[in-house]
Amino acid sequence: MMRKRAEFLAARNGTRINGRTVRLEMRRRDPGEAGETPRVGFTVTRKIGGAVVRNRAKRRLREAVRLAAARDMRPLHDYVIISKPDVLTAPFSALCEDLRQVIARAHGRAARTGPEQTPGHRGQPSPKRSHG
Repeated sequence: MMRKRAEFLAARNGTRINGRTVRLEMRRRDPGEAGETPRVGFTVTRKIGGAVVRNRAKRRLREAVRLAAARDMRPLHDYVIISKPDVLTAPFSALCEDLRQVIARAHGRAARTGPEQTPGHRGQPSPKRSHG
């Protein structure tokens, strides 16, 4: 379980994927850093609701990870799961499926870009095309 702000900020520099109910930020840790088991952190903002509503959203997310997504998580990876408003109203099976899909897409994107490149960089110019 991730608890320190620095761990959450480090995951922000990794792969980012949007799903219907959640946004996932994932990064691969260095081998000597904090053990080998995958670490998970949850973020539910005040836009979702008050403390009771946010805690319910976190409970749903933790259970979805435990039942459906934990087997898709890889060693030496940090995962930050950021709640979207639909996390409370979506059927639990849809939440589980969405989590599994964003994790699979994040690993696919990370494999395509390689460890030295981090997708999601903003401010990089796109290649210009000339139409003539």
